Amino acid sequence: MADTAFPGWHGTTILGVRRGGEVVVAGDGQVSLGQTVIKGTARKVRRLAPGGRDVVVGFAGSTADAFTLLERLEKKLEAAPGQLTRACVELAKDWRTDKYLQKLEAMLIVTDGTTLLVVTGAGDVLEPEHDVAAIGSGGNFALAAARGLMETDLPAEAIARKAMAIAADICVYTNGNLTVETIRG
Repeated sequence: MADTAFPGWHGTTILGVRRGGEVVVAGDGQVSLGQTVIKGTARKVRRLAPGGRDVVVGFAGSTADAFTLLERLEKKLEAAPGQLTRACVELAKDWRTDKYLQKLEAMLIVTDGTTLLVVTGAGDVLEPEHDVAAIGSGGNFALAAARGLMETDLPAEAIARKAMAIAADICVYTNGNLTVETIRG
């Protein structure tokens, strides 16, 4: 029996790498609908500046949902300046308990250059081990590649770019058109 459901959106690999006093967040540009590439130049890594303090966020999932979460995160950061973890925990609590937010389908990697976090709609605020975090359809490929590259002397940006290239070679929902943001702690 054929599946008549509307095909799901796929795409996105977001990778965060912390090394040498900086954090790099890289995201690919592909958005796919089913087996069709809809756009190859999407920008899924953004720099926020609530209260004058830079925060870099990469998102996977629905773009509209992610932008809703970014707006909420900015408000949380304005209410708790300089307290990234607290703002992310407050966002995750709202995301988990608010009936409107519960329907949002996205994940976030968030950093202020010191702290690196993964935030999910399940109420998770995770600080990854090994100074590497990845989300999205190619996230596991990028994570594995970056973890291996952390054993080299490469700087964070080189690790992120190489790991994302490996993910793009393996995952059909990931391309090599990168947005890369670097932030120092």
